Amino acid sequence: MGTMNSQSGHRSRVFRALKASNSAFARSPHHPITPSSHFSVFRHSGFTLIELLVVLSIIMVLASMGLAQYRNSIQHSKEAVLKQDLFLMRDAIDQYYADKGQYPSTLDALASDGYVRSIPKDPITDSASTWQSVPAEPNPNSPTVEPGVFDVKSGSDKTALDGTKYADW
Repeated sequence: MGTMNSQSGHRSRVFRALKASNSAFARSPHHPITPSSHFSVFRHSGFTLIELLVVLSIIMVLASMGLAQYRNSIQHSKEAVLKQDLFLMRDAIDQYYADKGQYPSTLDALASDGYVRSIPKDPITDSASTWQSVPAEPNPNSPTVEPGVFDVKSGSDKTALDGTKYADW
C-alpha cells in the first residue's frame, strides 16, 4: 500500500503541474486558445511577400553597385597596363636611338634587335598590331634615310576613365 500511495502522490503532482501550465497557457495573451490559434501561429512565423521583395531589392541594389565597381576596377587595371607598356616601348625607342643614332624603322625592329622581348598587346584593343607609330622628323643632313618611329600610341579610339582619349596618351 505504501507503494501505491507514493505512485498516486506522484501522479497527482504531475496532474497538478500540467493543470497549472495549461491554465497559464490559456491566460497568456500571446497564445489564446481558440480554434484558429494554429493558423495565427503559422501566419506570424514566416515572412510576408512585401518583406521578401524589400530584401531582394536591397540585394539587387548592392549587387549592381558591386558589379559597377568591378567593371571600373577592370578598366582601371587595363589603363595601368597601357601606361606601363607605352612607357617601356618609348624607353626602348630612346635606347635604340642612343645606341644606333637613328630611330627604328618599325616597332618590330625593337623586338628583332633585342630592345624588347616582343611587342606587347594593346590592353584596350587586345591586339599587338593596333599600335600607332608616330614618325620622326626627317633628318636634313640625311634626306635619304627613313625617319623611323619616334613615338608610339594606342590604336584605340575609346575614352579613358579620366575623360581623355587613349590615342592621346
